Amino acid sequence: MALDFTAIDFETANGSRASACQVGLTKVRDGKVVETAGWLIRPPAGHDEFHEWNTRIHGIREEDVVDALGWDEQIEDLIGFAGDDVLVAHNASFDMGVLRTACEVTRYDLPAYRYACTLQVARKVYQLPSYRLPVAAEAAGFSGFAHHDAVADALACAHILIDAARRSGAEDVDGLAALIGTRIGQIQPAVLAA
Repeated sequence: MALDFTAIDFETANGSRASACQVGLTKVRDGKVVETAGWLIRPPAGHDEFHEWNTRIHGIREEDVVDALGWDEQIEDLIGFAGDDVLVAHNASFDMGVLRTACEVTRYDLPAYRYACTLQVARKVYQLPSYRLPVAAEAAGFSGFAHHDAVADALACAHILIDAARRSGAEDVDGLAALIGTRIGQIQPAVLAA
């Protein structure tokens, strides 16, 4: 097996997990970054209000996504990029929650993706004063990126997992989880109301 996965990061418009306004993706094959992608998203109706707190963090405003495609128009592109890969995210419970909730709200039948969390990985592999993404990415040898830009954050996340696997001697994501004592989660399919 090889170290193949897709790192993913979302930015949200507000506190709703369905309010994705940007996604970043990084594809890794054989332990090397081979492709990145990302785009703005118009959040689903009812979850599309931009709160000042969120905008202050990522800089994305409501007017920035006016011409962006909606979640339901872009989810196929996201799934097409990720394919059957294990998804990897820093604080994965947040990003997997966004993926699942936005699909639930838009009534999209999301595949049951497996996922790993680089926050958990970093806590097992590094001794750091903080495990925030910029600090963990720097420990992995990746620094100076635009934190809270989803594309840059997904790339930083990918570098953490690549470095952790190298340090641990793991050949794939499952092997890394077994070696360092973390778990591979699985997104439960969204509950679609009739």
